[in-house]
Amino acid sequence: MDITVVIPLYNESESLPELTQWIERVMEENDFSYEIIFVDDGSTDDSYSVIRRLAKKNPNIKAIQFSRNYGKSPALHTGFRIAGGDVVITMDADLQDSPDEIPELYRMITEEGYDLVSGWKKKRYDPLSKTIPTKLFNATARKVSGIKNLHDFNCGLKAYRKAVVKNIEVYGDMHRYIPYLAKNAGFSKIGEKEVRHQARKYGHTKFGLDRFVNGYLDLGTLWFQTKFGVKPMHIFGLFGSIMFLIGFLAVLTVIILKIVSICNPEFHFYLTKSVYFYLSLAAMIMGLQFFLTGFVGELIIRNSAERNSYLISDKIE
Repeated sequence: MDITVVIPLYNESESLPELTQWIERVMEENDFSYEIIFVDDGSTDDSYSVIRRLAKKNPNIKAIQFSRNYGKSPALHTGFRIAGGDVVITMDADLQDSPDEIPELYRMITEEGYDLVSGWKKKRYDPLSKTIPTKLFNATARKVSGIKNLHDFNCGLKAYRKAVVKNIEVYGDMHRYIPYLAKNAGFSKIGEKEVRHQARKYGHTKFGLDRFVNGYLDLGTLWFQTKFGVKPMHIFGLFGSIMFLIGFLAVLTVIILKIVSICNPEFHFYLTKSVYFYLSLAAMIMGLQFFLTGFVGELIIRNSAERNSYLISDKIE
């Protein structure tokens, strides 16, 4: 199979018939063998009913329905697991991504040898409340990830070599950083293609300021895991040891002062009345805790077998 198109969606029933017809036209004109995988992320409208009707007309359509809203990353992860095409294309379901870009994206993967090609919507129709945070976010992501040639990390329109989607794990809200995940997995040939951004035709944007804040938190998590995920003692052990050493030296100093006060009655020092004594003990305890348990929670989450387990209520194959 040439192409798998993975489309995560949430309450996009109005746009699905038009989007499907558009994709079908592009595939037929270019003689591609293909499949379309819709991942319904717990829609509360009749999106899945629409998908059912579309699937009856086109056997190339597959679908997965989540029992509730998990988020875009779980939807992509689940779609990637069953994708069978040599090239996997992702796009949003709101018609802001143009299927006419698919042939060139496919060519860049198959002929130019890219592992991943990310779309860049240079001219956008989004409000300033979305475009300004997006520019700040992308500038930070370029700096942290070291992928200097991408202008838009979070563009929904991307193309992947099949090996890429089978060897990366997209969880939480990490869909924003798929190029970074791919780079960390060893897929370093990452390109960009300027693509058209179309004004939203139906519904309303799901973007909110919480996504902007969470994006930075996720970037920090990904950077930390990349740097110290397989060697956590290099960071936690260092800070824990420094804190414990400072606390230990402080306790030692306080004890010496107490011994001096015992030997010299004119020098008054009350151990239990000294705030430095309690601060030094607290520093030792915190350092020890930081050393032993600071990274345990992150490691448990990272290696949890249930992290990408989602309840699927229906499936079309």
